[in-house]
Amino acid sequence: MGSVSQLAKRFREVLLDGLWIANTNFKDQLSDVTWKQAVERVGSLNTIAMLTFHIDYYIAGIINVLEGGPLEIRDQFSFDLPPVTSHEHWETLLNKLWTDSEKFAALLEQMPDSKMDEVFVDEKYGTYQRNIDGMIEHAYYHLGQITLIKKLLKR
Repeated sequence: MGSVSQLAKRFREVLLDGLWIANTNFKDQLSDVTWKQAVERVGSLNTIAMLTFHIDYYIAGIINVLEGGPLEIRDQFSFDLPPVTSHEHWETLLNKLWTDSEKFAALLEQMPDSKMDEVFVDEKYGTYQRNIDGMIEHAYYHLGQITLIKKLLKR
């Protein structure tokens, strides 16, 4: 299995179906979160809905680049979640994350391994490899936060 296939597998593990690193994944952790829990604040922490939006914001932004578009995402907008006011809004947010995650992995699988050493958009961002690895690590970081927030909400 090539490096791109391995990256796609690791990405799916953290978002959709894996148990290897954290013994859980986004889909598993978010499957039983109600919309009210998703928007409930625990102290000064971000809400589960905000973290869900945040991770999808970056996934969607990188998808745009993988499809040949520009890098349009900006850190300053990565938590600009419109209010989640119903079960339907929450489900829409989740479904976008699942769809974007699968699309991201599929686009990644289509790339040649040689692309991983190329510059990602601009030299200041490093290579495709660095950015894909960073996306996976970023997802695990926020998966940990979501897992802890869920535990705090149940207290």
